[in-house]
Amino acid sequence: MRGIEKLSFRALPVTMYLLIKVLMGSVKVKAIWGWEEAKEAMRSSGGKAIYATWHQRMSYHFYHLARRHIHVLISPSRDGELAARLAKLLGFEVVRGSSSRDAIKGLMGMVRVLKKGHCAGMLADGPLGPPRYAKIGTVAMASLSEAPILPVVWGVDRCWVFNSWDRYMIPKPFSNVVVYYARPIWVPKGLDKGRLEHYRELLEDTLNGAANLCDDFFGIKRPWKKD
Repeated sequence: MRGIEKLSFRALPVTMYLLIKVLMGSVKVKAIWGWEEAKEAMRSSGGKAIYATWHQRMSYHFYHLARRHIHVLISPSRDGELAARLAKLLGFEVVRGSSSRDAIKGLMGMVRVLKKGHCAGMLADGPLGPPRYAKIGTVAMASLSEAPILPVVWGVDRCWVFNSWDRYMIPKPFSNVVVYYARPIWVPKGLDKGRLEHYRELLEDTLNGAANLCDDFFGIKRPWKKD
């Protein structure tokens, strides 16, 4: 990597960190629902939990969930290194691994973190989708670690909506948001494939219901599939 590339590689995460802090810091939180029940679930589990959301609704969580020492799974690739540096600046802990390649290795790394009493963050539909379709990884992780899943979604009155695979959303400056922690999901240990599928569907339905509730608060139905 040449000198200018190294400088850019170091400067880009800092620049993104500052942009996130300024932009998201301007957003006004109108309401946070369900947080007390989420905290009670964490107390019951000894402090461990899995925060789960949709990829589409990730951006505000960079700010809302920062400084909670949540562990996130990030690819060991070069792009992943940029993401890891940004995540650390924001206050997240990083576990290097992939949710697609070497998925079992990444999953078990997160399970080890949870068993130590820490929290993890997961994008339920992964980095590539399909959008708002929960993959089995979050549920398997919850079963193996005996940590509750905390489904958490936000809605906003004004935002940029990209024509990406999941219509990714970023709140606009000085917009208003609501955050909804849906009822925690406890996944028992030792489930067969059929029972894991039941909890996968439950997580998917819960997150979709939470997203709809947040959108309904502002009377705006947000698209979530690419045109």
